[in-house]
Amino acid sequence: MAYNEFAYFYDELNSEADYDALYRYVTDELAAHGIRDGILADLGCGTGDLTLMLAQAGYDVIGIDRSEEMLSVLREKADELDMTGRILLLRQDLLSLDLYGTIRAAVSTFDTYNHIGPVDQFEKAIRKAAYFMEKDGVFIFDLNTPYKHQKILAGETFDIEAEDAECHWTNHFDAATGRVDIAIDIDYHETGEHFKESFSEYSYPLDLVTSLLEKYGFTVAKVADGEDFGLVRPDSPRWIITAVKQYTQEGERINGTES
Repeated sequence: MAYNEFAYFYDELNSEADYDALYRYVTDELAAHGIRDGILADLGCGTGDLTLMLAQAGYDVIGIDRSEEMLSVLREKADELDMTGRILLLRQDLLSLDLYGTIRAAVSTFDTYNHIGPVDQFEKAIRKAAYFMEKDGVFIFDLNTPYKHQKILAGETFDIEAEDAECHWTNHFDAATGRVDIAIDIDYHETGEHFKESFSEYSYPLDLVTSLLEKYGFTVAKVADGEDFGLVRPDSPRWIITAVKQYTQEGERINGTES
């Protein structure tokens, strides 16, 4: 999935997100594992608010997203902050992630990995992230939970107003697959143009997520509620997971899991 026209509404939809709290949690988790600098990949960086905050904190950030429109919004923000050239931006699909070397850490927030696809594709994305991670590297990512898909998103609609357009977002939960199908309609007031986009989110049981991380060399160090960063509850809408890599890229070759 890559947001196209919707990229310009993304910040409106996410306007209530507490980026300061997310930034504090992510940087505290990184520091807890001794990572205060070095190369960090933001996987599915979107419009880049967290990406820019991490770069300002001194990390060498690579922002990666499938959507050129999302990256364009991020470039504009970087320009406004006089940060052009301080962040490497790559247009890539996380299923074919190809970095220039290893990274000390990776982050992925706001449900990026829910959009990857069914379990086989989700597993491939985990494997790709693992392949470029240094030993003792840290991977912090969040996921919408099955509870959120079934009890919160199912059947819900959102209307987002922007200065020159409006967006209507509809969720449909498919109980047979555990998938949420999302339809977006965008109407521009002045031109009368209409755009439609559609994509899906998938949710995965936490024990499956943990087993896949372990399969590709991670140990799960912590799972917290992805909204308040406290203890996980049965009705947590999002998890945020900290995983630590146990061996290097060379170790993956030995184990026969090189991509």
